[in-house]
Amino acid sequence: MKHFATTRNAVPMPAEAIPLISIESFRREVLSTIGDGRRLLLLAGISQDGGGTRLLAALADDSNGEIGLCSTVVGTSYPALTPDCPAAHYFEREIYEQWRLRPEGHPWLKPVRFPPGGAPIGEIDFFKVSGSEIHEVAVGPVHAGVIEPGHFRFNCHGERVIHLEISLGYQHRGIERSLRGGPHKRSMYVAETIAGDTTAGHATAYCQVLEALSATECSPRSHALRAVALELERIANHIGDLGALAGDVGFLPSGAYCARLRGDALNMTAELCGSRLGRGWLRPGGVACDAGNEMLGQMKRNIVQTEHDMRNAVDLLWESSSVRARFENVGVLTKGMAADLGVVGPAARASGIDRDSRRDLPAGLYVDRRPAIAVGDEGDVFARALQRWREIENSVAFLTQVLDDAGSGDVISPLGPLAPNTIALAVVEGWRGEIVHLAITDASGRFLQYKIVDPSFRNWYALAIAMRDQAISDFPLCNKSFNLSYSGHDL
Repeated sequence: MKHFATTRNAVPMPAEAIPLISIESFRREVLSTIGDGRRLLLLAGISQDGGGTRLLAALADDSNGEIGLCSTVVGTSYPALTPDCPAAHYFEREIYEQWRLRPEGHPWLKPVRFPPGGAPIGEIDFFKVSGSEIHEVAVGPVHAGVIEPGHFRFNCHGERVIHLEISLGYQHRGIERSLRGGPHKRSMYVAETIAGDTTAGHATAYCQVLEALSATECSPRSHALRAVALELERIANHIGDLGALAGDVGFLPSGAYCARLRGDALNMTAELCGSRLGRGWLRPGGVACDAGNEMLGQMKRNIVQTEHDMRNAVDLLWESSSVRARFENVGVLTKGMAADLGVVGPAARASGIDRDSRRDLPAGLYVDRRPAIAVGDEGDVFARALQRWREIENSVAFLTQVLDDAGSGDVISPLGPLAPNTIALAVVEGWRGEIVHLAITDASGRFLQYKIVDPSFRNWYALAIAMRDQAISDFPLCNKSFNLSYSGHDL
């Protein structure tokens, strides 16, 4: 990566070390580097000293565990990357929305969260399909039950979906803005609630950023306990999703059983820290409280028993021909499309993308120890369901090893001041996929910029693509097979 400054996950770098090149060179170098096998990890606008806006690109070299950074200063517009790099399309829409930098040649500058001109959220121009017997179906943003808001606009010919447009942004909470100028006393609590079902994932990323900027070394014990939190979160959400998928096709035995088993996994987290979602456990420098070896040993026995019960419940899904008929060949996301769109997490792996940050960009315990990585191939609802089960199996096997040897050392290390004028980027494989936190400090060591990429940000558009040519009645099933976060998107 010739014009890139190279770093690794959770390793700090002086902000001035990031190359600043012309927009022509920036575009050429980003595209050629992606063509050489790297991938776009992040593309963001950041404020430039003395005014103006800088574009910052982070590209991951998964084969070598490296991250390349480069930047450019632009005026009011620049030649879009999206026509040659579809994975940039959502990033460039966000940049246009936040910084009013127009990516010339972008095929569709629909708002990501906020309509332009201060219009009410939801009042936007939707894509139109015309023709005989074409009709629109609008769903949301208010949904039945306790669910977050999001609007789905289907263009259909009969039951067949021609195009699905997803409009989000109904609960933007100013997360990134609230973190700037920090860290404050509330910053850790804000990080934990970026996406409520991904407390461990986002909290780990935030902690790794602070530890990198303050040159804080965590003990092997704290790294192990963080990994326990991450893998328990993965198991709980995956088994819950399998139950929800069963419920969506009316297969109640697995639906009810998996819902109860999700509670078992959440209760294990509560035994460790007092919160079923893991709130208050992970803290910069380590974890807030230790778990004795006796408790960890009992947890291992509980996990083994729970995995046995999960297998009984999930096997009912695979053995039911009626369930298989509803899951197979529905909501297909091809490997090529997943790669083009930069899809991450289980959805990407179910489509044949062999990528997992625990192995490719490791940090913490995963530098030396990591679970096996499962990869599917069909990319349909069944593949995404099976992917979740295989990841549960691998996480259980990994946890039994970690709980046998959770390391030693103090579980919390004191944090020093943050280095001034420094950048740090943390990547964590959350249960939905790759979480990215990027922070840049100012001259006093405070957060000048803070950028978050939740995996849902990368994957919502993939759901729209997977719904093309599907029956509209299959939308709940396709939607649940991705199970993306509204709050993780609506930062």
